[in-house]
Amino acid sequence: MASLNVGNLGEYLREQRRTAQLTLRQLADAAGVSNPYLSQIERGLRKPSAEILQQLAKALRISAETLYVQAGILDERDREEAEVRSVILADPTINERQKQVLLQIYESFRKENAAEAENDRPSDSSGDTKPSS
Repeated sequence: MASLNVGNLGEYLREQRRTAQLTLRQLADAAGVSNPYLSQIERGLRKPSAEILQQLAKALRISAETLYVQAGILDERDREEAEVRSVILADPTINERQKQVLLQIYESFRKENAAEAENDRPSDSSGDTKPSS
């Protein structure tokens, strides 16, 4: 796990709050955190938990994964995968069984592509290729 990048997170949160035209107090109330605590997060003085980030994301109507990336909890590829999964799970037009099948297909494609990428790596200096798993 990457170290928390609280300075950039605070700047990002402030920008998102301003874009949403919310005061510090309004966002704090909507997210269920104290006004001073949110101020400290925005100034880079506090490291919020994943739970607090999720509450802030919900109040700002942005994805929690986006805040996790800003905080250094997730990398960009993890965020993209999580967003795909949440879009599938949130779709009201398909039933639970269909959602699970889609997620299984998605995961199988990811594994297949990862295996292909592994096999496409150049061989090491001895001329041997790395065995695939």
